[in-house]
Amino acid sequence: MTDQELSVQNKQEVTRDEPTRPGRTYQPDVNIYETRDALWLWAEMPGVDEKLIDVRLADGVLTIEGRVGLDDYKNLNPVYTEYNVGNYMRRFSLSNDINADGIEAHMANGVLELRLPKAEKAVPRRIAVSGGA
Repeated sequence: MTDQELSVQNKQEVTRDEPTRPGRTYQPDVNIYETRDALWLWAEMPGVDEKLIDVRLADGVLTIEGRVGLDDYKNLNPVYTEYNVGNYMRRFSLSNDINADGIEAHMANGVLELRLPKAEKAVPRRIAVSGGA
């Protein structure tokens, strides 16, 4: 293996509004895709159980947060690690083009999936053209 193959990208640590919670908080890697009627967001949160996920929308800001049960790592001695153990948090500003009441979230295999449906006014529509004489 070359040095390039062994290089590890560290997760970016984020600052929190609530510094009272113990442990570090990292920004999860995210992919966002658009379909005709929705935005899809996938966030990597390894080690996070779906019961420890918090998805909130307030004042046009979507916050996703995942907490890792640090007790699971308490008696382990790391031999090799590529991701840091800690909580995850990320914020996104949403426009009025998202139907906030229709947002859905699902967690599986360390990946949080969000479906952000577009508001009716944001969904593209075809305009009929009439002929005339």
